[in-house]
Amino acid sequence: MTLHHVVDGPADAPVLLLGGSLGSDVSLWAAPARALSERYRVVRFDHRGHGRSPVPPGVWDVADLGRDVLALLDHLGVARAHYAGLSLGGMVGMWLAAHAPERVDRLALVCTAAFLPPAKGWLDRAAAVRAGGLASIADAVLARWFTPGFDPGPAPRAMLLGTPADGYAACCEAIAAMDLRADLPRIAAPTLVIAAADDLAIPPALGAEIAATVPGARFAVVPGAAHLAALQRPDAVTDLFARHLAGEVVGDAAAVPTATRHAAGMAVRRAVLGDAHVDRAVADTDAFTADFQDLITRYAWGEVWTRDGLGRRERSLITLAMLATLRSGEFAVHVRAALRNGVTPEEISEVLLQVAIYAGVPAANAAFAVARRTLAATGEETEPT
Repeated sequence: MTLHHVVDGPADAPVLLLGGSLGSDVSLWAAPARALSERYRVVRFDHRGHGRSPVPPGVWDVADLGRDVLALLDHLGVARAHYAGLSLGGMVGMWLAAHAPERVDRLALVCTAAFLPPAKGWLDRAAAVRAGGLASIADAVLARWFTPGFDPGPAPRAMLLGTPADGYAACCEAIAAMDLRADLPRIAAPTLVIAAADDLAIPPALGAEIAATVPGARFAVVPGAAHLAALQRPDAVTDLFARHLAGEVVGDAAAVPTATRHAAGMAVRRAVLGDAHVDRAVADTDAFTADFQDLITRYAWGEVWTRDGLGRRERSLITLAMLATLRSGEFAVHVRAALRNGVTPEEISEVLLQVAIYAGVPAANAAFAVARRTLAATGEETEPT
């Protein structure tokens, strides 16, 4: 299957893929493509089940949509490209950057989320579309695409109504099953996350969580726009794209807005420590410990671990040294976290050698014992100490 696509710009220019939202087609990106095609070979595409792309039978997931994009790159003979996606397109972009990092150069994620519950809402929407077509939900969708009072003209409604019902419904079901949160720490592409200030479909807080979890990501908010920011504020979105693709430092990384600090901290905490550990901590929280749990989520995870001065890997190495010195009961937890952050068993051993010199052999000896048990439980090979 080859996705329907439109190519603009010089044949020898760097390639920029543009992926659209649920219920959109290549016309979503018309204005940004005109501006960006002066410098880039801009490839706009329709997701499967959208626009003029095929509507294959069966159940899909976001990985299927991502593999469609990889097939499109192969079809075009492109080894590596920039990627920008809005909403569903951004979800596909996160999957691509995590699972095919060698194909993604720079990444821009617009008005999107890594996890968008409740699943029942998406399944109900899919059922409604299959029963009554896109017309049955058009008014509700359009109301969230743009801010009140903004007149987009008739084109967006026609674009939505032109989407195949089965394709739209299948993508709703894919979003219902999607959870990309564990993929975010694996994204190595320089990433810009863009939210729209008045987006009710995917509020800025969800974009902030992505920016807080993707290593080194930047975060920017477009004012005066709702969910389809690329249509309502194409000037602002295009400017952010152009600067990011050119390698400029765009947006904010060190300071996630205060209102989203807890949410951003929880996202990083889960990415580093794992859902199982955090779920246990949340379940054990009571009135006596609630303020403490909020404190460490907002400040340890939402303030320090989200900063871009050090990477996650470096923070894990430092944390291991300090916890080994303190003979903390949390040392094993952070051994597992370090592995998630790309630290090797050999590097953990080097850290503990440093601990032995500067904090004492007994502390290092105890930490080596805990580390060996923890690494063995995770399947990592270690040599006898």
